[in-house]
Amino acid sequence: MEDPWKNKWDSRYAEEQFAFGTEPNSFFKEQIDGLDQGELLLPAEGEGRNAVYAAVKGWSVSAFDISVEGKKKAMQLAAANRVTIGYQVGALEEVAYEEEQFDAMALIYAHFPAELKSQYHKKLSSYLRKGGVIIFEAFSKKHLEYKLSERAEGGPGNLDSLFSEEELLADFADYEVILLEEKEIELNAGNYHSGLGSVMRFVGRKR
Repeated sequence: MEDPWKNKWDSRYAEEQFAFGTEPNSFFKEQIDGLDQGELLLPAEGEGRNAVYAAVKGWSVSAFDISVEGKKKAMQLAAANRVTIGYQVGALEEVAYEEEQFDAMALIYAHFPAELKSQYHKKLSSYLRKGGVIIFEAFSKKHLEYKLSERAEGGPGNLDSLFSEEELLADFADYEVILLEEKEIELNAGNYHSGLGSVMRFVGRKR
């Protein structure tokens, strides 16, 4: 049976240009630059812009995504930057990592299906060591207003796939909160994230 979600991302990442550009997400860059290098996990990593940046900075990087086309682009970007990243293709249930394997994890616009997102957050959290740091940026529920008013390009079109402060506090209840904010930002990442948008940002340390 065909998977429309996978087909969507394979089609997008099969385009010649990088869908969200080749530069790292600015919030991710700011946060990862302040941490000591170690083992990093990047779920829903797409074409590898954040993975490659971290690898250049000396991190041991593992990433996964449902799109084989995303992996192809990520490997291309890694080769151009002369770094190596570990990249698995599959949904969370299909990839293999160890509990407490990673020192840091970054969820950058990792909009999982609404009915699974909290379950996925808890599963992903098990891969992070105690004292490990999570870096999170994704669209807030307020972003739907921007999208519907055509001020923003990109982001899910249904409210349940977007994030609130309350959801993040519940999903990552066993974390010391370093940063938690909802913020309006200028989206400027390739062809698919542009204009004004509203995001949730969270940085936490696992207790």
